[in-house]
Amino acid sequence: RPRSHNVTTTSSSFTANLSASSSTLAYDREFLRTVPGLLMVTEIVLGLLVWTLIAGTEYFLYPAFGWVMFVAVFYWVLTVFFLIIYMTMTYTRIPQVPWTMVGLCFNGSAFVLYLIAAIVDASSVTKDLDSHNYNSWAASSFFAFVVTSCYAGNTYFSFISWRSRTLQ
Repeated sequence: RPRSHNVTTTSSSFTANLSASSSTLAYDREFLRTVPGLLMVTEIVLGLLVWTLIAGTEYFLYPAFGWVMFVAVFYWVLTVFFLIIYMTMTYTRIPQVPWTMVGLCFNGSAFVLYLIAAIVDASSVTKDLDSHNYNSWAASSFFAFVVTSCYAGNTYFSFISWRSRTLQ
């Protein structure tokens, strides 16, 4: 018995929309030339320096440095994530998310927790603990305060952006 070999295919609108939207991935070169963009890159570079300076020591013996590591790595990863979102203009594809509020909450929480971590880092650095790690811990404390000031600046710019959106 001969069989018919007809095959019928259908296309869903989801796959059509997905392929159409993924092929037009935008790239915002100008973001890195803005003050918030420069601050974000500085947060990433110096935040990486904070946690690598601590990670290269026996920080796990001292709970205070564990807290600093948590804050530094957590906000470093999130900042890289937000940089990718801003650079690829993903925020324009998800208009349901209040991005100005998200940025304000992110930068505000990063500022507060990084400030606490920088103070804990600075107050935990003593020659009595371990003179071998003293220089790394002292340097991480300095850079933690610099990163804190960058997050403070981005919090200010996020607040200005949020305020201008809510007043419209």
